[in-house]
Amino acid sequence: MKLPFTGSDEKPKVKTPDDRMTLTEHLAELRTRIIRSLLAVVVGIIVLLAFYDQVLRFITKPYVDLCESKPSLGCSGKLGFLGPLEGLSTRLSICTYGGIILALPVIMWQIWRFIVPALHAKEKKYAIPFVLSSVGLFVLGGAVAYWTFTPALDFLISWAGDDVQANFQVSKYVSLFGLMVAAFGIAFEFPVLLVFLQLVGVLTPQTLMKQWRYAIVIIFVLAAIITPSGDPYSMLALAVPMTIFYMISIVIGRIAQKRKLAREAAEA
Repeated sequence: MKLPFTGSDEKPKVKTPDDRMTLTEHLAELRTRIIRSLLAVVVGIIVLLAFYDQVLRFITKPYVDLCESKPSLGCSGKLGFLGPLEGLSTRLSICTYGGIILALPVIMWQIWRFIVPALHAKEKKYAIPFVLSSVGLFVLGGAVAYWTFTPALDFLISWAGDDVQANFQVSKYVSLFGLMVAAFGIAFEFPVLLVFLQLVGVLTPQTLMKQWRYAIVIIFVLAAIITPSGDPYSMLALAVPMTIFYMISIVIGRIAQKRKLAREAAEA
């Protein structure tokens, strides 16, 4: 016996972790999230193209400040380019980096929506805190990178010697600046990952507390490796906050654990 036609061919939505999506549905969902993220990045790129000169002045300010504060370096504070296409490629690079940063709230939201079907209803309520904390910590990391960029440049220039004049290529300067912001921004997402792993039960606060000595050593080693400039100022500016975030994530995990145990005791 045939069932009556309902007039709708919509696929059932996944409501609980017990409902299973097929591989095709997973890929379709991933494609949708990627497309939406890319559209947000494109909008961000268009916005940055309209304000390119102001953004470029903001990016080059650490170098300009260094040249003005230390005339002995002999630098003018202006960047140059060698090839006819370098100006265009630099503009596209800056707008792409900036577009990704502007689109970060949308990107993080799409990431969360993609992993939501695998979570329980009680874990889904952390969507807004996840997005806000992720964006806020990335911006904070970028701000720290910007703040340390001037001493990092001073450290790097000092290695060239007294008789060498700094005359930076704009594409290489922008590339180093972008890598610094990306490295700090991504590294500052470290506590979000730790808290998330504790909420879903992969890690416990007790485990993190027990391994804190090894964790600090690993943090400093990773900071030394992933810092693009390789200077000690940037390394410390990255390692110290990550260590503090590690401890804060343990505190948050303990609070969440106590609430979970109290809730389970009340339901028993």
